Amino acid sequence: MRITRGMKFATVAFAGVLALSACSGSGDSDSSDSPSAAAIDCSTGTLSGEGSTFQKNAIVEWAKLYQTACPDATINYNPTGSGAGIKQFIAGQVDWGGSDSALKEEEVPAATERCTGNEPWNLPMVGGAITIAYNVEGVDNLVVTPDVAAAIYLGQITSWDDPAIAADNPDASLPAAPITVFFRSDESGTTDNFTKWLSASAPTVWTAPPAKAWPAGAAGEGKQGNAGLLEAVTANANSITYLDYSDALAGGVTTAAVDLGSGPVEATPETASAAIALAEIVGEGNDLRLKLDYGTTEAGVYPIVAVAYEIVCSAGLAADTAALQQSFFTYTSSADGQAALAEIGYIPLPESIDDLVVEAVAALQ
Repeated sequence: MRITRGMKFATVAFAGVLALSACSGSGDSDSSDSPSAAAIDCSTGTLSGEGSTFQKNAIVEWAKLYQTACPDATINYNPTGSGAGIKQFIAGQVDWGGSDSALKEEEVPAATERCTGNEPWNLPMVGGAITIAYNVEGVDNLVVTPDVAAAIYLGQITSWDDPAIAADNPDASLPAAPITVFFRSDESGTTDNFTKWLSASAPTVWTAPPAKAWPAGAAGEGKQGNAGLLEAVTANANSITYLDYSDALAGGVTTAAVDLGSGPVEATPETASAAIALAEIVGEGNDLRLKLDYGTTEAGVYPIVAVAYEIVCSAGLAADTAALQQSFFTYTSSADGQAALAEIGYIPLPESIDDLVVEAVAALQ
């Protein structure tokens, strides 16, 4: 499926930290679509987060809308990757961490200490799909099965005209060209979720354990962040990577459909939402860690999905920071906040999950 730049998408350029200041009366924002101060319980001050590049576009959009309504607040977000976000949160360098994977059990004690003895909570906030993005001239409707995808990313299938690819794409003009694979060089929740899907859906081919780091021995050339992957696959013919749907949509790259046995399924908000709805909550209380069903074979479901968490201190922040954190995440978890995601290539959380997030945010101190 070719994703074109003409599709509706709002993108904001960034360099380093995203310091997003509201500009009252600027022509950039349609005030009819922006939340009003009356709809948001505004707070003041500065709130800083770091981490997941997967959710970068969502935080940009939310911060813009929030600050339009609340001009005395500033939301900073540094999209350095999930691993870096968790490290900076634990180190106390930022107020919250963004990660496409929940805190690991071994990370919880340090996070608790950072929260001055209070519980750290994983709050799912941003849903999305992870696409198999590729750049092959004349091939706009590539179909892959889990086993073929795993073999490509392992370097076992190295040419685009390989019989295994051709079997699933009988009408495609596949070139006799080497496949160039790109992967995330930094620790990434996107990599973690993508390898969880490969492990669950193609277990006899992909035997490496899922991880935030691309496994040693797998194919490819590393690139920093989702932005690095987007740039690489766009600039290099006959290449393939894995990329969040939001960035794929923004970059106008071509993405593959996945065949789980019931026919090809493209990544769309509807097909990805169907996968997220299958998630099981495995955290306790207001710690809302999810277990996604990466091995699903249900018809009409796009299985490669991710949920970005905001990793927060349930209590223990300075009073003004805690108030702004609660106010901002009250907005992002609201119906209006979640609806804004659909406009920029993300998946609003299923209501059954979002209701619990709203309750958890209300309990922040």
